[in-house]
Amino acid sequence: MHNLFLYWKPITEVIILWFFIYHIIIFFEGTRSLQVLRGIIILLFVFLISQKFDFIVLDWLLKKLFGISVIAILIIFHPEIRHGLAQLGKRNIFRSILKEEDVHFFAKHIVEACENMAVNKLGGLIAIEKNDSLAAYIQSGEIIDSRVSANLIQAIFTPNNPLHDGGLIIQHGRIAAAGCIFPLAITQELNRVFGTHHRAALSLSEETDAILIVISEERRDISIIYRKKFYRDLGGSELEPKIKELIKTR
Repeated sequence: MHNLFLYWKPITEVIILWFFIYHIIIFFEGTRSLQVLRGIIILLFVFLISQKFDFIVLDWLLKKLFGISVIAILIIFHPEIRHGLAQLGKRNIFRSILKEEDVHFFAKHIVEACENMAVNKLGGLIAIEKNDSLAAYIQSGEIIDSRVSANLIQAIFTPNNPLHDGGLIIQHGRIAAAGCIFPLAITQELNRVFGTHHRAALSLSEETDAILIVISEERRDISIIYRKKFYRDLGGSELEPKIKELIKTR
């Protein structure tokens, strides 16, 4: 017990360092800066070795290199750093964790609504929030804050409903808002094949880790877009397990 008390400071330091390193890697994830970060970590490791064994020339060179590299990184990689900061601001580190039964409940209602909408040629776009906060997009629509219901989802996307053109957002297992405005992808290839809902879903999947469900009124099919990857022509038996799988995906 006495030994544990002596080592509580280094143990705490290791935990804090691990936390910050983990979130720094997430910060740069998906950008060229991640490779730069790995290079810097290797240089730091070499620098520590040079300090330990008193390599004078190597120590001097690395000190000069670090001074130049900080400025170079800020200049060359400022777009990636800006993107990383935006992602970090949206990331909800202390998110609430949904229970298994809650996920099963709202996934079942989403699937029921999507199947009925596809049969009745109703289009729709549903975004399920994961780690990255969709709060900014929620504010662009009408706040609902309701339990997930297949009937409510279908009613929202019924033509002539003022909210049917925008996206519906599910946050913490509840319908947070509808009629939300999402950014539109400008990929020319996508424009020829898909409609506005697919373009909006693809664009949001590039910016966040939300699960995007698109119901096409023209083709009467259901698709999921997650992290820019398409899962097309999903039936009810495929849609529900795919939603549950992606919710658990880190």
